[in-house]
Amino acid sequence: MSVLDVEQADARAAAAGGAGKDAYVRGMFAAIAPRYDLLNRVLSLRIDTWWRRRAIGRLGLTRRPDGRYLDLCAGTLDVGAALVRTRGFTGHVVAADFAEPMLRHGAGKAPRSRLAPVTADALCLPVGDAVFAGAIVAFGIRNVADLDAALREVWRVLEPEARFVILEFTTPRSRLVRAAYHLYFHRILPRIGAWVSGHGSAYAYLPASVAHFPEERALAQRMEQAGFTDVSWETLSFGIAAIHVGTRPRTRAE
Repeated sequence: MSVLDVEQADARAAAAGGAGKDAYVRGMFAAIAPRYDLLNRVLSLRIDTWWRRRAIGRLGLTRRPDGRYLDLCAGTLDVGAALVRTRGFTGHVVAADFAEPMLRHGAGKAPRSRLAPVTADALCLPVGDAVFAGAIVAFGIRNVADLDAALREVWRVLEPEARFVILEFTTPRSRLVRAAYHLYFHRILPRIGAWVSGHGSAYAYLPASVAHFPEERALAQRMEQAGFTDVSWETLSFGIAAIHVGTRPRTRAE
């Protein structure tokens, strides 16, 4: 078995939620951080910027435009910077990610007085209870080692009536779209990603992790089990991605 075969086997095991997922994901993002933004634009044909803006629009910023918001699994700070630039928003963003090189490569996208990067694990955020007016995670929640624990942790740090928005890849339901999607996602994207990033398995991990992630209805149910109410979702771009929205109620249902 070649080195590349071993790396891809490790990627598939991590995507399936193996014991080494946390370490694999942290190391993978540290390795691809320098080319991450370029790859996002190239591989998504820049549609990822529209997806992020739409997800930010679901945060309900008019409720607390001066509040403190959480950008979870923040990566290179694209979402946090876009949130800071949103018209009418005067608050602050805490951008949390456990891969410090990703945060470092996003430096300068917004003033640190408005966007504060913090190296932190989504399963154990270094803040008290009910401190954020809203939270958003874009293309990061499927990378956590324990999805349910991450959802509960976000619930913990949100104020009552605050929204949690998840933007994540999903699998198209249309047979025709799904066939084209699988061809690109499983055949073309990993090759381009490996060539540009220099990481042999990172973009093999991506489609594998999407395949193992809960589909829209199942994710909504997991959010409800974590305590969120008024959970809804919408699909984007023929079902390639989806936005889920849930609210932390004033009291948790027993």
